[in-house]
Amino acid sequence: MKIIWSPQSIERVAEIALYIAKGKSGAADKWVISIFNTVEKLSKFPQTGRIVPEFNKIDIRELIHDNCRIIYQVNPLEIEILTIRHGKQILYENEILK
Repeated sequence: MKIIWSPQSIERVAEIALYIAKGKSGAADKWVISIFNTVEKLSKFPQTGRIVPEFNKIDIRELIHDNCRIIYQVNPLEIEILTIRHGKQILYENEILK
């Protein structure tokens, strides 16, 4: 199954990586690689993540990676990565629901 990254999700990865790089640039690179590797597994197992509790929609799911929530939508032909949020950040409906 094809994986599509929304512009917002790429922006969030970049923001988090910049924050991590303030402490250790090598750690930021490793984190980015690991998050992309985690997401890639969804192509074979799209239902792996749990349903996002705030919205309770069967097609909106999340994976937890380190302290981050990877929010994605399962569509018939693709998976769209909607956003990435730190686990303690509030997830707003307008960020993911179109």
